[in-house]
Formats: sequence, C-alpha cells, structure tokens
Amino acid sequence: MDLDAFSAVHAGTWARLEQLSKQRHLTGAESDELVRLYQLVATHLSTVRSTAPDPALVGRLSDVLGRARAAIAGAHEPSLADAARFFRLALPAALYRVRWWTLGVAVAVVGIGVLVAVTMLTTPGGMELAGPPEARAQYANEAFENYYSEHPHGSFAAMVWTNNAWIAALCVALGISGVGTALVLFFNAVSIGMGAAQMAEAGYLDLFFQLILPHGLLELTCVFVAGGAGLKLFWSWIDPAGRPRGRAVAEEGRALVTVVLGLALALGVSGLVEGFVTPSTLPWPVKIAIGAVPFALFWAYVLVVGRKAVRAGETGDISPQHAADALPIAA
Repeated sequence: MDLDAFSAVHAGTWARLEQLSKQRHLTGAESDELVRLYQLVATHLSTVRSTAPDPALVGRLSDVLGRARAAIAGAHEPSLADAARFFRLALPAALYRVRWWTLGVAVAVVGIGVLVAVTMLTTPGGMELAGPPEARAQYANEAFENYYSEHPHGSFAAMVWTNNAWIAALCVALGISGVGTALVLFFNAVSIGMGAAQMAEAGYLDLFFQLILPHGLLELTCVFVAGGAGLKLFWSWIDPAGRPRGRAVAEEGRALVTVVLGLALALGVSGLVEGFVTPSTLPWPVKIAIGAVPFALFWAYVLVVGRKAVRAGETGDISPQHAADALPIAA
C-alpha cells in the first residue's frame, strides 16, 4: 500500500476527527459525526497496521483516536475541586480513622525502645549487644552527632525522606500480612533503644533527645501512622465488621492509599526539619520548638478536621461517584 497516497486521501477525515475531539461543545449532528469518524479512522489504523505499519502514522492515528475516545466516552480530569476534597475530607478522615491504631503502635514502639535501652544498661554484658566498647564510644562521641551534619543539607533532607518513606511504605505494604508490619516496627524500636542505650552509657542522653526530637516528633508519628494503618488493614481481613471480607479489605486498602499520600507530604516536612534545623547552630530549645510546630499542626489537622470529615460520612475511600455500587449489608 502506498502510504503517501493513503494519507493524502484520508488526511481530511483525520483532521476533522481531531478537530471534533478537541471541541468543548458539540451539537447533536457533530456528536454523530464524531462517532462515525471514530469508527472510520479506527478502520484506517487497522489497515495501516496490517499492511504497512509505519510507526509515525500509527502513532498519529492512535493519538487522534485516543482523543476521540475520551471525547465520546468521557474522561475524568483531576481538578482543583478534587485536590480540595482530598485535603479537606478524604485525607483527614483516613488519618482520623486510624488514630487509635496509631496510638497503640506508638505506645508499643516507645515501650519496646525503652525496655531495650533499660535492659542493655542494667544487665551485665548487655551493652555488648551493641558492639565492643571502642565501637560504642565512637558511636556516642562522634558518629551519632556527625550523622546530621556530614552531608549537604539539601541532599541529607532528601536522603532521610527517602529512608523514612521506605520504612513507612514497608509498614503499609506488609500490612495485609500483619506479621510483616509488626516486625518492621519491632526492629525499628530495637534500633532506637540500642542507640539511646549507647548514648546514655557515654553520658550523652541529653544530646540524644536534643538531636532526635526536632524532627522525630513528626517523623516517628508518620511511622506510627503507617504502622497503625497497615495493622488496621490486616484487622479488616480478620474482622470485616459485617461487610464481605473482600469488600472490607478493598475499602480499607483504598483508604490506606490516601494515608500513604498524606504521609509522603508529612515526611517531606520532617525531612526538611532534619536536614536544615537539627544540624543547625540554633539553641536546642528553639530546634525542638520548631519541630513541635508541624507536629502540633499535623495532630490538629487529624483530630479537628478529621473528626469533622468522619462525622460528615467520609472514610478516606475514593469519592462515591467513582466507587463501585455496593449492596447494603445487615451488620
């Protein structure tokens, strides 16, 4: 087939279809024409692919047909209204619904961390779990504090955001198993406890909290939320609360995606604090006060805005117009 001749004959049809697919408003006659031309150009594309599959022409016709398909079937485009609904309703509702799970995870992780630190410090030979004396001294005297200042602020903020986002993602991704999320939280609690024990052994426990608290208030909260959300997903499989088990897991899973998006933003803020505030020369009370501001705003957002959203019927799931129809279930 002569592609040049084929294109010359049908170029007007393709251009007309492209024009109609870009129009915001169509008359009845134009709508009928759009459908007719879409079917015709789809035949042209099939002919080209089967007889002379020129990549450039195939790409052009595919693009024109894609636009026309969207115009015919309709396509939802993200808008400012969607973003406003997400931050005003979906995200705060999803975070509010996991608040008690978050609190439970926080108590467990802090409790395990304290238990590990106290056990290591009070048990003969317990500190050997962290390494030989010279390694522990090097960690307490140099490594722990230098960690926050040995890299440029911007790259360090990006690095800790990536690391913390990975931990939160593990808590979420392994949530359906229950055990995976619990293990991630457990090992992080043990790591924190071992670090605190080494700093306390060298007499630097005050420095430990001065360096941890500015960014750790929000950072650890995000990890606790991720862990709580993951465990709540697991629990929806164990106890679907009167819903079919598949439906319960699907609804909680979609709400979990909302939580993940919100945590990505919050971890970005904590990363900036850790990258620029924690290693700064500001007095430590000022550093902690700066870190406490986003922490307080986060919880005000969850408890005030989230409670209001939940009372309005929000769950953090996708909006009703985009969700599948569900049969009523007797609880």
